Amino acid sequence: MTFYPREGGPGARRYIGFAIRVAVLGLIQAAALYGMSAIIPGVDVPSFKAGIAVVILLALFNALLWPFITRLILPLTVLTFGILGLIATTLAIWLILDLIDKSEPTLFGAFCAAIVMTLVTTIGGTLLDVDGDAYHLRIVRRRLGKERRQNSTDVPGTIFFEIDGLAEPLLREAIAAGEVPTIERWINDGSHRLIGWECDLSSQTGASQSGLLLGSNENMPAFRWYEKDTGKLMVSNSIGDAAEIERRHATGTGLLAVDGTSRGNLVSGDAPRASATMSVVKDRSRSRSAEFYAYFADWAGLIRTLTLCFHDIFLEKVAYWRQKRSGAEHVNRGGIYPLLRCTITVIMRDLNSAILLADIVEGVPVSYATYVGYDEVAHHSGIREPDAFAALKRLDHQLLRLERACAQAPRPYNIVVLSDHGQTQGRPFRQRCGQTLEEVVEAACSGDVSAPVAVEESWGVLGAWLADLGSDEGPAGRFVKRATKDRMADDTVALGPNRELLEEKEGLSAADLAERPETIVLASGCLGLVSFPRVPHRMTAEEIEELHPGLLATLAGHPGIGWVMVRSQADGAVVLGAEGSHRLSDDHVEGVDPLIGYGEHAADHLRRTDGFEHCPDILVNGAYDPETGEVAPFEEFMGSHGGLGGTQMSPFALIPSQWSDPGGPIVGAAAMHHQLKDWMSESGLEIAESDRQLTAAGG
Repeated sequence: MTFYPREGGPGARRYIGFAIRVAVLGLIQAAALYGMSAIIPGVDVPSFKAGIAVVILLALFNALLWPFITRLILPLTVLTFGILGLIATTLAIWLILDLIDKSEPTLFGAFCAAIVMTLVTTIGGTLLDVDGDAYHLRIVRRRLGKERRQNSTDVPGTIFFEIDGLAEPLLREAIAAGEVPTIERWINDGSHRLIGWECDLSSQTGASQSGLLLGSNENMPAFRWYEKDTGKLMVSNSIGDAAEIERRHATGTGLLAVDGTSRGNLVSGDAPRASATMSVVKDRSRSRSAEFYAYFADWAGLIRTLTLCFHDIFLEKVAYWRQKRSGAEHVNRGGIYPLLRCTITVIMRDLNSAILLADIVEGVPVSYATYVGYDEVAHHSGIREPDAFAALKRLDHQLLRLERACAQAPRPYNIVVLSDHGQTQGRPFRQRCGQTLEEVVEAACSGDVSAPVAVEESWGVLGAWLADLGSDEGPAGRFVKRATKDRMADDTVALGPNRELLEEKEGLSAADLAERPETIVLASGCLGLVSFPRVPHRMTAEEIEELHPGLLATLAGHPGIGWVMVRSQADGAVVLGAEGSHRLSDDHVEGVDPLIGYGEHAADHLRRTDGFEHCPDILVNGAYDPETGEVAPFEEFMGSHGGLGGTQMSPFALIPSQWSDPGGPIVGAAAMHHQLKDWMSESGLEIAESDRQLTAAGG
């Protein structure tokens, strides 16, 4: 089903219902003000009626005067992250209180009243389902009058809403449990249908988004990989490396090439406009972080977001305490992690939604936005934990906001919800086996072994976002740039352990062949990569055995490892397991096939990876148990992705029901890229035609 603009205003029942909810919220605000007068000095509201009068006058101030005041003080409001807006509202309440009752109210009392009314509006508006975006969208409509008229058309636009890391089976579980009411309603109403697809190896955002948005993810063996020819350690969510990934794969015919927008993604999809998109942060002709600053200019929205941040920190602490108290499997997530989590799951979510809502009201033809909240929580708590589903429920509410915004758009819209990969549950390799993959390799190798810090994706996302904000030429951008200048490295703001990783990256890149470490061990979820940097070519199994006798047997026979892929001089690419081997050239198996349980296309995925120029000398996958559905990740995660095994390979797409059937399984992100283009073209949207030659497994 396509969501159409509302003609002639809202229907009578909807209008009446909305008016009743707003009236109830106003009564709650008036009661709060009246109650405050008894406990806060300098706030004298003599009666409940006087409280109602204050609420009405403040509403008139916000509707009639605030838009003009905002235009005058916007640069300073942004620079103070909304504090100046709070001061202006405090003055308005002070004047209104003085007008209502000549009791000489204090500025402190008016300030407290402003804070309390914002909190009441946030909590009450959520409980009463008051559309908090209505005022913001009216402002956007006035600001974009010319653009809206130019984009007015009957051709439906498309909004791609990516839920990072959510597998199709997990979404079906969430639907059955009532955790995603908007998605459930769309499916039950027949407006949308749910399909599954299979991502590539490696099952992670770098490869998947490059395939989905650019149509190619060749030569990307993992989220982090070492390149022997350049001596570089590539990290997908590093600004410099993301730009290089886009340079290698972009052809100008990406998913968003025709007047599209990219919001919070790793690569741009060739979109002319982008925000918080890593690959184009330094391209000021396309990356416009100024679009974020209007969000910070709204102090009420900022207070709301901060309130939700405290709520998220509380939820994280409760979830962690519950897991520890019950003796459940868990990973340590104390320290600064709760602050990092709320930044990712609340602040960046709200920023993305604010800009995506503006895109809809403007009438952009196509926009793609990534929401990382579920992926972040599932990594640390687990893919089915209550707080992971709670994060998913809050993302589902963003879809309701988008649906409502479509009523104010100058064109109809198709909303597509999809994921780039899934996650598979499982206790970390270190907890299971008592040692890391690096330590296993080190014990079986001679020489030094280097294992660059495996930094969580969220640190890179946050650093890139701050770098994007700091690159704006306005006063707020200059302020952020000055505040973060001592943290800049590799074009990004290096935060947390990401700073150590970037220093290691720079050291590796600068090292001569003889200065490189003898062995590098990298981890991308349950996928491990072992490379020997001092050997300029990809080593064969025979060469590895001669240089490091017993290493391959140690890895293949380890109980925490499912299989090992290496290239043999005699047999080509071979997958080794504890009790057998699988020759990829002709699928000849000796003993027990090590790929049993890893998926129908496991051998095809590995054949494709074997053909990559930057395939590591040894590719390792954590052990996967098909009975429990659990895998052993090499990073400290309870939910992981990156390799083969389980639901990490099973993303989904929730598409409008009128879109055609794909006609068969969709295997690989590039295949999904072309399918999405076909659907957009069917809807009447102009697309940039691209080469349809597929090299994905099964394609």
